[in-house]
Amino acid sequence: MTKILISGASIAGPTAAYWLRRHGFEVTVVEQAPALRAGGSAVDFRGEQLEILRKMGLVAAIEARSTRMGDVTIVDADGRFQARVPSAVMSGELEIPRGELSRILFEHTRNTTEYVFGDRITALTEHAGGVDVTFAKGAPRTFDLVIGADGAHSGVRSLAFGPERDFTTHLGHYAAYYTVPNHLGLDHEGRMYAEPGIGAMVTSSIDRDRMGVLLVFAAEPLCYDRRDTEQHKRILTDRFRAAGWELPTLLEGLARTDTLFFDALSQVRLDKWSKGRVALVGDAAWSAGAGGGGTGLAMAGAYVLAGELAENPGHDQAFAAYERIIRPSAKAGQNQARQTGGFFAPATARAIRGRGRVYRVLNTKPLNGLLTWLVNRTANTIDLPDYTRAA
Repeated sequence: MTKILISGASIAGPTAAYWLRRHGFEVTVVEQAPALRAGGSAVDFRGEQLEILRKMGLVAAIEARSTRMGDVTIVDADGRFQARVPSAVMSGELEIPRGELSRILFEHTRNTTEYVFGDRITALTEHAGGVDVTFAKGAPRTFDLVIGADGAHSGVRSLAFGPERDFTTHLGHYAAYYTVPNHLGLDHEGRMYAEPGIGAMVTSSIDRDRMGVLLVFAAEPLCYDRRDTEQHKRILTDRFRAAGWELPTLLEGLARTDTLFFDALSQVRLDKWSKGRVALVGDAAWSAGAGGGGTGLAMAGAYVLAGELAENPGHDQAFAAYERIIRPSAKAGQNQARQTGGFFAPATARAIRGRGRVYRVLNTKPLNGLLTWLVNRTANTIDLPDYTRAA
C-alpha cells in the first residue's frame, strides 16, 4: 500500500487525508501544533465550492455550526450609515469559523488516518524508493510521497523548493484578527469603518458576547518576528492609535486579547507545485490571501490531488494533472484577492467615499444579480472531476 505523509492538520491536510484513504492509500498527518487550532476568523463557501462539501457529506454538519452571518454596514466616524455590504459578499452561501471546520474534518478522518501532533518535518531526502523524512521529535520514517498542506508559511515548501522569500509577493497591506467583548451589541451583523490607508471591521454571530475584529492597514514590507505577539500589538497600536470611530475601544481590547492573528496580505506564486515525490496543496502552493476563496479551493485541490494519484500510474503524471485542473482557479483567486487590502483600507478619502457609492448602487434591485455574479465568479471557475471509478 502506498504510504503518504501530509504536513498540516488544518483544512487542506485532513481533506486530502479523507480522499486518499477513500482511494486506498495509507495516510499519516503531522501537525506542528500540539492540538487542533481553535478559533480564527470565519471561512465561507460559495457557488461551485459547495460541491466539495456535498461530495464529503459535510453540508449538514457545517450548516449546524454555521455563523448565519447577516449584512455588514459601512459607517462614518460617528457611526452613521453609509452603505450596506450584503452577507453574500462577506460570508458567501455558507460560513463557519475556521476552527470549527478544522474540527469537523478531523472528526471525519481520525478513525482512518494516523495523526501526529506536536511534531514537524525537518528534512526530506528523496531516493528511488521514496522519501526519507526526519522529524523534530519523532523517529525518522520513509514514505512514498509527501504532501505539504501546511499553509502560506509552509515548512515543506521551504525544505523542497527553497526559502519563502523566493515565492512570496507582498500585496501592500497587513491584516490582524482578534476577539473582544461585544460592546456594540451586534447580533449576526457587522460594522465597517475606514480612514485613508487603514480599515476596521467588527462582526458578531454565534457568540453574541464576543466580536471578531479585523484590522487592515497599508504598508510596505515590515521587519518583525512572526511569532512575537506583543510586537504585533505594538505595530497595530502605532498604526491605529489616532483613528476615530470605535478604534480606541478596540485597541483597549487588543492589549488584553490572547487570540491575535497578524500577517501580511501576500501571495505564494510557484511555477510548479510539485518536485519529485513532494507536492503542495492549498495555501502552501498558491496562497491567494484574504478574499481569494482559499478555503473552498484548498479542499477542492486536495480532492483533485487525491483523485489524480488514484487514477494515474505514476505520481509525476498525477501531480501534473492535478496542477492543470486547479491552477486556473488558483490564478483567478489570486487576481481577486489583490483587491482585498484596498477594499478594507482604501488609500484616500475619495476612495472611501467611492466604496460607499459603489455599494449603494449595487444594492439596488436591477444590479443585485450582477453583485451575486461578481462575488461568485472565482468560486465558479472550478469544475470538479468525478473520481468514482478510482474510488
